[in-house]
Amino acid sequence: MEFFKYTKTYDFMKMSKKTIFISIVMVLTSYILLFVDGLNYGVDFAGGTIVQVKYDSPANIKEIRETLKGDPLFKGASITEFGSPEEIIIRLSGSSQSISNDVGDATTKALAGTGNFEIRRVDMVGPKVGNELREQGLMSLILATIGILIYVAFRFEWRFAVASIIALVHDISIAIGALALFQIPVNLDVLAALLTILGYSLNDTIIVFDRIREGVVKIKSAILSDVINESVTRTLSRTTLTSLTTFFVVLTLYFFGGEIINAFAFTLLVGIIVGTYSSIFVASPVLLLFGFDIKGYRARLAEKAKREAEKEKMRAQYEQGTV
Repeated sequence: MEFFKYTKTYDFMKMSKKTIFISIVMVLTSYILLFVDGLNYGVDFAGGTIVQVKYDSPANIKEIRETLKGDPLFKGASITEFGSPEEIIIRLSGSSQSISNDVGDATTKALAGTGNFEIRRVDMVGPKVGNELREQGLMSLILATIGILIYVAFRFEWRFAVASIIALVHDISIAIGALALFQIPVNLDVLAALLTILGYSLNDTIIVFDRIREGVVKIKSAILSDVINESVTRTLSRTTLTSLTTFFVVLTLYFFGGEIINAFAFTLLVGIIVGTYSSIFVASPVLLLFGFDIKGYRARLAEKAKREAEKEKMRAQYEQGTV
């Protein structure tokens, strides 16, 4: 199945200056949002307590908020519906100070009179543990990026590696900016989504780069923009089908997966969109900016092929006993 038949070459590089400008604006906007609004760290990173409560009938959230307002333990608590009208989540900014201070028992007493309910879950994370998780999460992103840089540099060459890292930083920056804009709670599931975006975006970029590398050898033109346009056009059907399939799956998770997976799905949705965009309109134009030398690359490939042919000739002569 092909959305775009390979009968016409699309001039993607003609729009490269505009797309690079748009990307710079989006990335800068994301950093501004990050510094102005900041991230809404969830319990995993900021420390705190989550209490999940299930009622026999739809919960009256307004009444519950009024009931908890007078209790010092629940000062500043966030009460939201969780998956269904019968279930709610109570988020507290602090965690219990000792085992004897049982938040579940305190919640049961505080909510007495609001209906028949049961405490289904109490999760507590101390601020020290939250800070450690946040630091380790940041370190995992940095190490993953460094690993990708080394891998791409080894598989291609340094210009491709730098272009792919710029595209990845672009994708992660915009995803984090979206989290800051909509104040999505950042927990371990969001970190997992960010790492997934790294892998998804890199996979898309590598496929485009593979086609460009093949195009450098097979396409007669010595103009890099022509080679990129033809190579990207050849991957367009595959990119469109893969991205749309993944997008609709994650969209289904976002709408029907419940609140517990919403942040993860939202982050992935943003990542899929910007990752598909960046592999074509960010990574490829960066090769143009770095001045990738097609003639030099072809000469190196020819020299390598010549050396391999000489080795094969020497091996054949050795096997035949003529050397």
